[in-house]
Amino acid sequence: MSGLGGLNKSANGVVIGLVQLQLPVIETRADVTKQAAKIVSMVAKARRGMSTMDLVVFPEYSLHGLSMDTRPEILCDLDGPEVASFRSACHANRIWGCFSIMERNPDGNPYNSGLIIDDTGAIRLYYRKLHPWVPVEPWEPGNIGIPVCDGPNGSKLSLIICHDGMFPEMAREAAYKGAEIMLRTAGYTAPIRHAWKVTNQSNAFCNLMATASVCMCGTDGTFNSMGEAMICDFDGTMLVEGSGVPDEIITAEVRPDLIREARNGWGVENNIYQFGHRGYVAVRDGAGDCPYTYMRDLVGGKYRLPWEDQVKVKDGTSCGFPVPNRSYGGAS
Repeated sequence: MSGLGGLNKSANGVVIGLVQLQLPVIETRADVTKQAAKIVSMVAKARRGMSTMDLVVFPEYSLHGLSMDTRPEILCDLDGPEVASFRSACHANRIWGCFSIMERNPDGNPYNSGLIIDDTGAIRLYYRKLHPWVPVEPWEPGNIGIPVCDGPNGSKLSLIICHDGMFPEMAREAAYKGAEIMLRTAGYTAPIRHAWKVTNQSNAFCNLMATASVCMCGTDGTFNSMGEAMICDFDGTMLVEGSGVPDEIITAEVRPDLIREARNGWGVENNIYQFGHRGYVAVRDGAGDCPYTYMRDLVGGKYRLPWEDQVKVKDGTSCGFPVPNRSYGGAS
């Protein structure tokens, strides 16, 4: 149930609005300023349209478009005017918001960052995309992990961005740290439609967690982003699904209290618990070791595929980016 899109909000519910924002063309600083103003206006539209809404979510690239432009003059800072306008909009409309910025990085390529701002205008979560969509995207790999924050109505929120959602470890990490609702923002285009749907549903089901996901929408004259907002319940069922209408806001209520009930009470398919308690019917508390070679190798800095030497695409030159001459600096 979605509470009829959140119109009938329950006492324990969190009403989420996903904005299928029209894909913009961003070439100048003035374009960034104009687009920030549009996003602010859409925050107000969300509030006017549904008084019960707790959280409004904007897609990845909602401020910068899909150009992959890294020129310093169009980049943003956490303490810059665009983020300040988002904070003011959340405060003025008494609503939580999730936003996307391409963030200046003095030490390398920009970060693809996401923010969750509460209804007083305070930044409650700050995240840098861990898995840029290589070789298409030039962004610096995120270095601050996968944060979780307190959300509206006692919920726990996390945020991942686009390609992050194709790695099941991302959703598992968010849930392991307590997230009950995982937001996923994206700029995906039509060829990813099927993978988008199945991963949003599997990330929910495998972790007993609601997922709320939204892409940019419409065309910028070069690309067509697909919209396709969707909210999945913790059993993997789809509560609502959008289409391809630009600037439409897709809404639903999710119930963190029922997620907690499932996590505490389910036996069958309580997978996130059973992952660390294998075969607890046979052995007390189950097996809690790590039988996964790839995890041990990654921690040990020796992750290597059997076909490692045959992989052909290992940099961004096919998409016009130079071969990097820096190594990853590690977690911040």
